[in-house]
Amino acid sequence: MTLIGETAGKPAGDIIKDGTDASFVADVVEASKTTPVIVDFWATWCGPCRQLGPALEKAVTAAKGAVKLVKIDIDKNPAFAGQLRVQSIPAVFAFVDGRPVDGFMGALPDSQVKQFVDRLAKQGEGGASPVDDILDMARESLELGDLGGAAQAFAEALRHDPQNVKAMAGLARVYLSSGDTERAQEILGMVPEGAKDPELDSVRAALALAAEGDSETAEFEQRLASHPGDHEARFELARALAGRGRMEEAVDHLLTIIEADRDWNDQAARKQLLTIFEAAGHTSEVAKQGRRRLSAILFS
Repeated sequence: MTLIGETAGKPAGDIIKDGTDASFVADVVEASKTTPVIVDFWATWCGPCRQLGPALEKAVTAAKGAVKLVKIDIDKNPAFAGQLRVQSIPAVFAFVDGRPVDGFMGALPDSQVKQFVDRLAKQGEGGASPVDDILDMARESLELGDLGGAAQAFAEALRHDPQNVKAMAGLARVYLSSGDTERAQEILGMVPEGAKDPELDSVRAALALAAEGDSETAEFEQRLASHPGDHEARFELARALAGRGRMEEAVDHLLTIIEADRDWNDQAARKQLLTIFEAAGHTSEVAKQGRRRLSAILFS
């Protein structure tokens, strides 16, 4: 039994314990009918397990009895790991009312482990749907460049709510970020007709930019080297850069055009700039800084 001191008047062993196949029904299935239970499948030879274990124990201890943790060594207790189709470890499952409702595989950062435990604690208290918390975790992973973690979290949100537009938009963004525009389009094709959401608009704009980014940049860069005032070359270069995800560079070129001739080609540079802001997300640094610079030019 693992002991980590006293928690809210209860011995930690009542909150965190080593489980077995023989005790699984009592420790997990039955216990989860009154308090959410996290099951951590691990093994002594597993390096990531040694990283994840202490983070889980710390977060569960901090929950002060709102969640329990059962740690199961799969080498000694393979039965329920097999039933739950555990293929790699660490593998974590959350049980509520006798059934698994959430989970993840692999070691996560401490902050995400805490979010996972806190989300489960809210469920045990009859709190709101966990989808919003899962989406927050997915967005955080995406911002950190953890595409695998983001994809797993967005997919988990869709398991809870198959019609969740934000989760669909997020998953499409993950595929787009990995360069798989075809799969991103497929995900967007699942969106219910007429659904509206800023994140949906943003990823659609990003896909449109990606479709425009097939052009090579060398030709336009050479033209600009010879003729810096060639707005058409600069505009096409900005489109190509934006399609490759190089948003800040694209914004720089478009603002250069606007500063020189804000009405050039029926304000094409300004319109493209607004598309980039939408694709990057209106709260992104690219959009916020770009809008400030645009305002400085227009109102100078």
